[in-house]
Parts: sequence; structure tokens; C-alpha cells
Amino acid sequence: MFHRSQWNLAALLLALLLTPGRMQATGPGTAGPQGVVDLLLEYLSVRYPTVALGGDILYVSMHRQKLFHVRGGTLLATYPVATSHKGPGCQRDSYCTPTGLHRITEKIGDDVPPLGILRERSYTGELADPDFAGVDKDWITSRILRLEGLEPGVNQGGEVDSHARHIYIHGTANERSVGTPSSMGCIRMRNGDVIALYDRVPVGTLVVVLDN
Repeated sequence: MFHRSQWNLAALLLALLLTPGRMQATGPGTAGPQGVVDLLLEYLSVRYPTVALGGDILYVSMHRQKLFHVRGGTLLATYPVATSHKGPGCQRDSYCTPTGLHRITEKIGDDVPPLGILRERSYTGELADPDFAGVDKDWITSRILRLEGLEPGVNQGGEVDSHARHIYIHGTANERSVGTPSSMGCIRMRNGDVIALYDRVPVGTLVVVLDN
């Protein structure tokens, strides 16, 4: 359990971190404001004191609909994403995006072409039409980064298990949806972005999803 002072520090750090305009990196290799990155790492060290934070970390902000890629204390890139249109939630069959600390447990799609359709984590041999009209088919395309929850009772185990819920970071045929809360629970990315991210992060990368 955290002491009240630890929770207060975490709340203060997170409030500072999420001040509009504080994160400005927009592409691979672009270093963000070091003070903002330090705040993020300090928040994580308070919230998850036993977790090593020296490697790659992906931070998903549901409020901003953005994913921030941090490595070794440096902000490398930001990407627009789409989280669930139903908001945050960890319950099975809720179609919500689970919050809390996760890690990448599988990378799937090494040789799948951009817009290649994956079903049950296998390439079908079909390519999605990126300009389809009508109902969003929720196709999974290009790459999958499968997530495993690391917080028992929050996103791990029982009816709240992110791995059992098949929660992924993945490409989408409906790229127009990216930047708005519009998914069925997963974290959608544009195809070029998810391919680039897939190539840059290893299995075991920490992923923290926050409802802010």
C-alpha cells in the first residue's frame, strides 16, 4: 500500500505531466522536454515502486488519444491512437480499454504487408480497403502488439484479464477513426505508425494506459 504522501506526490506529478502543451515530440528521434519525461518516470516510480523503468515505456493517454514512446528517459515519439468508444474499463466483454500497467507479451505480424488483415492473430492473405464506407468492421491490420496486464485484480486474472480479453495495440483499416475514442477496446494505430512502433520496441516493453 502507498502512504498518503506517495499518492499526493503521484497526483501532483500526473497533473503537471498532463498540462496542455507540455509534450511536443512528434516523430521518431524527436526528444521531448526532458522535464516532462522526468515527471512521467517519477510518477511511474511512485505508482509502481518495484518496476524497473530503464527500458522502453509506452504511455497511452486516453484523454489525449496519444501514445508516447519513451526509452532510457528520453521521449522518442508520439503517435495518435484510438481507444474504446466506451471509455476505460477492465471487465471482460465490456468493450472498454483497460487501464493500468501492462507489458507487451507477443509481437505478431513480422511479414504482414501494410493493411494485411489478421484474424485470430494470423494473416488471412487479404488486404483491407482503407477507404471503405459504412459500418466500421473493426479489422485488425498490419501488426499486433499483444498486451498482458501486470496488476492482479485490476487488469490481470479472473474477469479483468487483459491478455484473455485479447487486448492489442494494432493497425486499423479505419485510419480516419484514429485520434478519437472509437475502438472496441483495443488501441488502434495508423498502419505506418504501428509498423514503425513494432520495429522499435521489444517483447516485454512496459505499457501504461491512463484515463486522462
